Amino acid sequence: MNDTPGWASPGSAPSDGQKPDQSGTAEPTDRPGPAQPADQPGQASQPGQAPQDPGPQWSKDQPPPAQWSAPSSPTVPGQAPPPPPPGGHGPAGYGPAGPGAPGGYGTPGSPGAYGGWGSGWGGPPPAAKPGIIPLRPLGVGEILDGAVSTMRTYWRTVLGISLTVAVLTEIIVVLFRGLVLDDSSTDALNDPSATLSELSRAMSDALLNSTVVFVISLVGTVIATALLTTVTSRAVLGKSVTIGEAWRDARPQVVKLFGLICLLLLITAGIVTVGTLPGILVTVSGSTGAGVALTVLGVIGAGIVALWLMIRFSLASPALMLEKQGIKKAMSRSAKLVQGTWWRIFGIQLLATIIANVVASIIVIPFTFLAAALSGDGVTGWLNSGGADLGWTFLIVSGIGAVIGSMITFPITAGVTVLLYIDQRIRREALDLELARAAGVQDYGSHAPGAIPGS
Repeated sequence: MNDTPGWASPGSAPSDGQKPDQSGTAEPTDRPGPAQPADQPGQASQPGQAPQDPGPQWSKDQPPPAQWSAPSSPTVPGQAPPPPPPGGHGPAGYGPAGPGAPGGYGTPGSPGAYGGWGSGWGGPPPAAKPGIIPLRPLGVGEILDGAVSTMRTYWRTVLGISLTVAVLTEIIVVLFRGLVLDDSSTDALNDPSATLSELSRAMSDALLNSTVVFVISLVGTVIATALLTTVTSRAVLGKSVTIGEAWRDARPQVVKLFGLICLLLLITAGIVTVGTLPGILVTVSGSTGAGVALTVLGVIGAGIVALWLMIRFSLASPALMLEKQGIKKAMSRSAKLVQGTWWRIFGIQLLATIIANVVASIIVIPFTFLAAALSGDGVTGWLNSGGADLGWTFLIVSGIGAVIGSMITFPITAGVTVLLYIDQRIRREALDLELARAAGVQDYGSHAPGAIPGS
């Protein structure tokens, strides 16, 4: 039997003076009962002969049945038993210990007794948290909170990166729209009397302008994502990083990250083209109704396939940046990590995107109306023109709003993606052990959260 105070596990050895094959409460010798054989231990075999093996000498002052104290804390007749130790001697300080102690190892018949953490143990030990997240599988709230905590704790680096990238990107977009974009070429889209050739030329110019603006924004997003991935990965370890250090660490992978994003966009465009092409061909052949219906079905089907692939490869960006992998290897790593948890990854990514866009819209929309009000024709003239009147005043004021919005969306979306990647690796590959060693946490893993001591 373990004589350590507070430990009285079921199935322990019987107390001294009680035979292993006896059950129930032992009876004192002075009670009436059947005569005991002379050769029992504790009695003389012959009259006048001392006993060879003296047994327990029972006192006449016996406690009532089923009121024995713990073997580790014997009592003296006439003296109250000592109280249990206030802190207990349970394993690793998990609360008071001992049979019947509140919150102890477990009272027989009580909830949580002898098994699991239960109500008596008070839950598993807390995980180490050297940085913005605890080193264990994360919940949705912890992932979102980790992204916000990164922005709040390391705001100089995070906002410095987001502001620099957003300002440079928006300056290029404003100059392109103000100097290159020709408003007159797209006026035909709002003119009911425009000819087919004018409409075609206007649509081509609008598509070209949108493509150029999209590529410029994409380059800015890639650079911001690369730098913020490094910052978030260091924040998990509780280590800060400057903008220069983040750039030196991310620079070798920026070109690969740009190629990865372009490849994903080409895959999406190819899926949409394949889905809509049959409907377009049927429409051109003369069956307008059937062609339109087939096109709609193709768009829906292509959208579902493209969404599935985008979530499947959504963790390729942090895998490429943090593991220093190539494009193909990063995509295969993302597919492996997302496998079996597609809906969870989709839900968290969708929630983070909605939150970031809502917060950004609260800032961007007022700046847009302010820009329209400060322009020549006012808000009414801007709305009547369908937003096609892009004067310098409108471009500059709305660009300021876009910069502020990007400062919020960049850190949230990049941070959530990185933390999702880390969470999946903790769940599948025990990355928390490596992170703990990198953060300098001592003896991490010997008392891992969720493991019962001694199991």
